Amino acid sequence: MDKFPTKNKKLSAWVKKMARMCRPGTIVWIDGSDGQRKALEKEAMATGEIIQLNQNRLPNCFLHRTSKDDVARTEHLTFICTKKKHDAGPTNNWMSPGVAYRRAAEIFKGAMQGRTMYVIPFSMGPIGSGFGKIGVELTDSIYVVLNMLIMTRAGAAVLKQLEKEDNFTKCLHSKAQLDINRRLILHFPNDNTIWSVGSGYGGNVLLGKKCLSLRIASFIAKKENWLAEHMLIMGIEEPNGHIEYIAAAFPSACGKTNLAMLIPPEGLKKKGYRIWTVGDDIAWMRIDTDGSLWAVNPETGFFGVAPGTNSNTNYNMVQTIKKGTIYTNVLLKADGTVWWEGADGDEPDEGIDWQGRTWRPGQKDAEGRPMLGAHPNSRFTTPITNCPSASFRLEQPHGVPISAIIFGGRRQHLAPLVYESFNWQHGVFVGATMASERTAAQVGKLGEVRRDPMAMLPFCGYNMGNYFGHWLKIGKMLKKPPKIFHVNWFRTDDKGRFLWPGFRENLRVLEWVLDRCNNKVEGVRTPIGYVPRPLDIDMTGLKLADGALDKLILVNKKDWQEELKGIKKFFRQFKNDLPAELWQEYEALHIRLTADE
Repeated sequence: MDKFPTKNKKLSAWVKKMARMCRPGTIVWIDGSDGQRKALEKEAMATGEIIQLNQNRLPNCFLHRTSKDDVARTEHLTFICTKKKHDAGPTNNWMSPGVAYRRAAEIFKGAMQGRTMYVIPFSMGPIGSGFGKIGVELTDSIYVVLNMLIMTRAGAAVLKQLEKEDNFTKCLHSKAQLDINRRLILHFPNDNTIWSVGSGYGGNVLLGKKCLSLRIASFIAKKENWLAEHMLIMGIEEPNGHIEYIAAAFPSACGKTNLAMLIPPEGLKKKGYRIWTVGDDIAWMRIDTDGSLWAVNPETGFFGVAPGTNSNTNYNMVQTIKKGTIYTNVLLKADGTVWWEGADGDEPDEGIDWQGRTWRPGQKDAEGRPMLGAHPNSRFTTPITNCPSASFRLEQPHGVPISAIIFGGRRQHLAPLVYESFNWQHGVFVGATMASERTAAQVGKLGEVRRDPMAMLPFCGYNMGNYFGHWLKIGKMLKKPPKIFHVNWFRTDDKGRFLWPGFRENLRVLEWVLDRCNNKVEGVRTPIGYVPRPLDIDMTGLKLADGALDKLILVNKKDWQEELKGIKKFFRQFKNDLPAELWQEYEALHIRLTADE
């Protein structure tokens, strides 16, 4: 136990201290080698932690099942732990650090007895780059180790970097008893520490992901003047080789991953566009020496939702997950492959469902509800390098230059297909007020508007009023700020039918976005921002219903006046922490909406 492969005294002392609390039987340091990974896979298969899938059809792929009450992020058990409740803000759950450490320590105490504590040194972002941030996760779960090896740069190279620097995020995880009543996901921004106990679900336990890369990183980014955002990054290459990059934030169920790796539609193929996927979930963005915003994806993998993923919705992802993938809570077919609702091919005649039960189509539970083969939040963890559209700039220390930032939501009637903000300050207002109407898959009243500013509501590691202020500050520091847009793929007609086909066709909208960034087309000024002229969206090969495009870009003043009421209610919760500039934008919008034009 005392022979640690590091000269970093701070790291050694912390690992020993946590081991004294958790009392593991042994400690294993993760070196990132194929040999060690294969040995861990073998061990996890022996204990049933993972199931090996058909290696001819799905090479190096495995299936994992979580406990049935441990299938998603537990937001009500996720806390920001600061001395003052005000520092966490009104949108976060708060717990004082003293209480949080004490409560969690009671659960961690002896939780790893008879188990192995794995030490995972990992880097979010290229190792040693200006973007890179190092974490060390201690865990008693091989599933976590195997996922972290996919999702992060983990192992000996990171440990070597830690010989040069002392600064790392201390990440402690234990499955403990997987008891939801003894489950906590705790973030200590001032201590650069994350503790997660009682869960085995990826979103709660892969501590490099939402916990470090968003909640802790957003806090660090505020201090260091950069942005840690819940955004995809994609590049659009023209035939001459010129690539422009876009960062985009969407709440759940709005097609973020699908957009990150879309394939150009048939109607635009003659233009020769190529899409490059830099990331589908997280963007770290810094102001470079040229005064513009540059971004990296700190991750090395995708942690995607399986249901609804098929060759039509996301062909590139279907290709990506055919090898080296860990599937979680999907249906196991008799031939050793997997399936989920909305997957390619016919529904299987039978299988083993996500809870390990025999499953057949049409089965119902005791309450008469259909039994799903895969959980609605079933997942796959897969390397980004598997993706056919993976960018060649994934390890670029400077990242990629961002031309446009796009916010989006799911609104049936309010928001047009696309509109451009008037300037950076107005763009921050657009991001701060973005919202989606709840779908049938989400808890709550169907159609209810859920505010999710910058898609960061569950992930901002400090007071969100100050977060908006930080965005405004970054805008003032930028010499060449990206233009900010809002999109809505989900507008419907009077019968509830989508007016826009979405998916691949969304490239037509992105083309307009980039044309606006390069001053190639005019915009039509409306009270909410600039919308396209219908003739400036290339509709080659796409036939919409008569009048659909006009309806898609329509701005209805009365609907937006009603929207202002919801915005005011949302803003008021931040009290004096809401920047005055956002109230100015609110009042300016109110005046534009009520003026006779």
